[in-house]
Amino acid sequence: MILLVLIIWTGWQLIKGLVYSSKDKDKTGPFRIFGTTNRGTGHHHQKNSMGLFDRFKKKEDPHYDPNNMRIEDLRVGFMFDYDLKTWIIKEEYEYDWGDNYFTREYKLETSDDTAYLHIDYNDEGFMTLSRKLKVRDLGEDIPEEIIKNKRPPKKITFADTEYLLDKESPGYFSDDPEDDNSWTEFISWDYYTTDGSLVACIEQWGEREFEASNGKVVKDFEITNILPGTV
Repeated sequence: MILLVLIIWTGWQLIKGLVYSSKDKDKTGPFRIFGTTNRGTGHHHQKNSMGLFDRFKKKEDPHYDPNNMRIEDLRVGFMFDYDLKTWIIKEEYEYDWGDNYFTREYKLETSDDTAYLHIDYNDEGFMTLSRKLKVRDLGEDIPEEIIKNKRPPKKITFADTEYLLDKESPGYFSDDPEDDNSWTEFISWDYYTTDGSLVACIEQWGEREFEASNGKVVKDFEITNILPGTV
């Protein structure tokens, strides 16, 4: 009787061994098909656990005071009111004029308009808001004159308004200041009306590549209802 029990128990252990061995092969089979191992599953769980941990991290404080929004706080995505329109900042640029002198510019859009807000924080936040023009709108022969004389005329007329050359500024432009390879050399000439309220600008980006703009000087109080971006 004891011998019979031993035979039955031994047979049962052999059957269990075969069953578990087959299951273990089935676990690794799918990973071997794709040439990987099940380490990827472990890494995936670790990533999820870190994501859960991140939810409890303290959010970084914004760079602005929500109760006291200032022009210095402007960033891509921000909105503000100016000249009876609500503008949204779509892009941000930086200018390097040498000697650690930088200015900032924002591309603005409304539903039917595009403009550029240039801010000089070194000069008490001096601002201009301009729109792009064709350079020949400021003078038919301006490109040829710059190529020949290495400078534009001292006086231009646009929309029946006279502008006088104020300064010549060689510098560098970037739409991604963190990237050292994004900086482009250029030279600009700024013109103002005699009362200083309107501005025109001519830029040379290459031997025969020119851009121009026209706009007005903006006062701080004219920009209102600044709101941060939603992203």
